[in-house]
Amino acid sequence: MLIALCGKPSVGKSTFFKAATLANVEIANYPFTTLKSTEGVAFARVDCVDKEFNVKCNPRLGFCLNGKRFIPVKLMDIPGLIEGSYQGLGRGNEFLSDIAMGEALLHIIDISGSTNEKGEAVEPLSYDPCNDVAFLEHEIDMWVLGMIKKGWEKFSRSVKQENTNIYKALAKQLSGIRVTEDLAKNVVKELSFSESVDTWSDEDLKHLAVTLRKFTKPIVIVANKIDVIGAEKNLERLKQKFPSYLIIPCSADSELALREASKSNLIKYVPGDSNFEIIGNLNPNQSKALEYIKENVLKKYGNTGVQDILDKVVFDVLKMVAIFPGGVNKLEDKDGNVLPDCFLMKEGTTALDFAYRLHSSIGDGFIRAIDVKTKRTVGKEHVLKNRDVVEIVAKC
Repeated sequence: MLIALCGKPSVGKSTFFKAATLANVEIANYPFTTLKSTEGVAFARVDCVDKEFNVKCNPRLGFCLNGKRFIPVKLMDIPGLIEGSYQGLGRGNEFLSDIAMGEALLHIIDISGSTNEKGEAVEPLSYDPCNDVAFLEHEIDMWVLGMIKKGWEKFSRSVKQENTNIYKALAKQLSGIRVTEDLAKNVVKELSFSESVDTWSDEDLKHLAVTLRKFTKPIVIVANKIDVIGAEKNLERLKQKFPSYLIIPCSADSELALREASKSNLIKYVPGDSNFEIIGNLNPNQSKALEYIKENVLKKYGNTGVQDILDKVVFDVLKMVAIFPGGVNKLEDKDGNVLPDCFLMKEGTTALDFAYRLHSSIGDGFIRAIDVKTKRTVGKEHVLKNRDVVEIVAKC
């Protein structure tokens, strides 16, 4: 799974990326600090199951803090897009190709209105962040439209003359943005298009591009810099203007400060929590900064937003569930690690799907599965739920 961070320059994408991954990236308040896309590992948070078994887990990947299991997900920080990126301006086609790799997009917006359309610093609240939502939609939509229209006459002619399955042909042409044959069929029918592709107008192709983008690249709006005084008014306007979007307030600066302080053993902090505990000796500046975060971010919004956003995109937008492999009589692996693994799977995953996720030979040899919590035997078609612990019994 890959989640892409995108938006215009200097809105806090790299700060969000560093806060989520603690990767060593350059952060500055001028446009085009990030010149190439960077991948890192962030984490989705879920309640661990170890307490239900009265054990302490030992994750092989990710970590567990105070009963919260953090499961790795890939995060990509994409350089800022500018107007005309879909035409190749500012290496836009390269960056849009990187965006296409994402299963979901986190559109980082400067909700404080202190970054103009070019990514330049301006007086807080002087720029309308609502403009940025339409900007990103337009750039991606036009880029997808360009992919559709590339060689369209030849494409439509060959479909008609060779009586090709149009949905299969569309899926092949648009595989780069994760269009499947079933999705192409559903979208064409939803738009009430004729199956004669040579009758589709330019306006039809644009509608097709927009609809496919909505299905293949769901966008969550990250209202960053919510800690700036007055930014909450922009947040309310944004929510009113774009009611169909999931819009989450965020202070990436605050999250980064908390994680760095935790890493330095100055505070105890679990990412996503609404508070922290001071355990080290703070200088006056550190005390003042942490107090500001507590009063203006944590108390007002419940958390900094960074972890909340990652969790919502993984579990609510991409519809994933966390599944733990384990045994009824043994939760340890061969090395003695307790509940060492946790896998993110699509909602609707069956016991057989999970067996294949563990190993192809386990799927091929599937006999039955056991719900470790209830000790109930289930079949291969049994649909797994979030935080299930499952034992797979298979032929050797």
